Amino acid sequence: MKFVGIAKRWFLNVASIVILILVAVSFALLFSLYSYYYSAAAITLDTYSSEEIASSLNLYGDTSEKGFETAGRKFVETFPDKDTMAVWLIDGNGNIILSSSGFEIKGEVEMPDYALAMTNGEGTAKWTGKLPSGEKIMASTCIYDYPNGEHGGAIRFMVSMEAIDEQLVRICLLVISACVSLFSLVVISGSFFTRSIVNPVKAIDETAKRIAGGDLEARIDHYPYNDELGDLSKTINDMATKLAATDRLKNDFISTVSHELRTPLTAIKGWGETLLQLGDSDPAMTERGMGVIISEASRLNDMVEELLDFSRMSSGRLQMKNEKIDILAELDEVVFAFKERSMREGIEMIYNAPRSLAPATGDAARIKQVFINILDNAIKYNSHGGKITVVAEKPNKASLVITVSDTGAGISSEDLPHIKEKFFKANSTVRGSGIGLAVSDEIIKLHNGELEIDSVLGEGTTVKITLPLERIEQKEGDSKSDELKEEM
Repeated sequence: MKFVGIAKRWFLNVASIVILILVAVSFALLFSLYSYYYSAAAITLDTYSSEEIASSLNLYGDTSEKGFETAGRKFVETFPDKDTMAVWLIDGNGNIILSSSGFEIKGEVEMPDYALAMTNGEGTAKWTGKLPSGEKIMASTCIYDYPNGEHGGAIRFMVSMEAIDEQLVRICLLVISACVSLFSLVVISGSFFTRSIVNPVKAIDETAKRIAGGDLEARIDHYPYNDELGDLSKTINDMATKLAATDRLKNDFISTVSHELRTPLTAIKGWGETLLQLGDSDPAMTERGMGVIISEASRLNDMVEELLDFSRMSSGRLQMKNEKIDILAELDEVVFAFKERSMREGIEMIYNAPRSLAPATGDAARIKQVFINILDNAIKYNSHGGKITVVAEKPNKASLVITVSDTGAGISSEDLPHIKEKFFKANSTVRGSGIGLAVSDEIIKLHNGELEIDSVLGEGTTVKITLPLERIEQKEGDSKSDELKEEM
């Protein structure tokens, strides 16, 4: 694993904290052990200094010059712990006159504890240091005075600290080894953990780059863990699937729009060339051609407006020109306009609506655009002998429900959830760009309404539009306001 990226951040953050904790714990442990061992040695020295001398020297002590030396020799000769502790007998002049080891101590020996005990007024003092031989010791000196106050001498206890220091060194090495082992374990386990993150992240990054580069078939391999990276992998795969589907729909849309634009342009161009050749020789043919040109030009204009609306919708710039409108009046106009077309194509149209007003605040042109789109689809996907039923009703005073049902081709259950998505066309053989329902749904949402579609393949489609109404005061004599008007 390379020491970069997440691995580097992990080491600098987590591993450095682990190191600090291990160092702090180790230091605290070693300091505690050091204090314990040295305190134990000091306590042992204090015990001998305070109890042994007081009890032993008082038995033999007197005011004679040889009293202290006699008692001291007896104490040193009978001292029970000669194997672990050295005892020196010091006369009143500071000379070492007897050692528990049996060896004579010659020359001047530095005894800081003796000098301190002589001057501090307490009669005892301790010192830790090294002998001329280099051995580290802890020494404690206890001054003995005769009952009359005269200085008799001192006894110095010394314990070697070499064994204690060696034991502390061994413990220190053991603690260091444990810390190194623990840190190695943390690093190894951390490397496995970071690798389990870094490798999938690299795979996700490579796949995301491929998707960004246009390879919409790229997918992240199966991630074995049910965690955040697994969720991210699934999300990216789902995103790629949706992008691929959208890309296919976009290509189909471009192909469809190109075809839809080519058809009227071809008719316009053809009739234009024909009329140019005819000149004024055939007025009837000229009139017919101009009618086709105007009709196809209107069709082109409608397509361009639909594309512009879709563009505005995609960029969030689809705006409404809100004003007081009567929704039923707009519906009446659209139904009347489509009635003649349905008759020409042999499709029966039934229209039922209340005679009352349906006041609302909205964009009349946009609302009419939705009705036109819905009825246009109902006719396009229907066939000769079919039926279209348009029903408007008020389930309450605050809303209007418009239902458009047809007996046309219907929509499959697989396509129905996507029918309002941009670029989607359930039937590619029928003319249209595939964005009409997407725009219509957006317009209804901008009017705080809802557009629902239900369909059964081979049986027909039902579109339900629910729009909010504004309350108005009902004038006296408008008792027939809830009657239905029916057009066949």
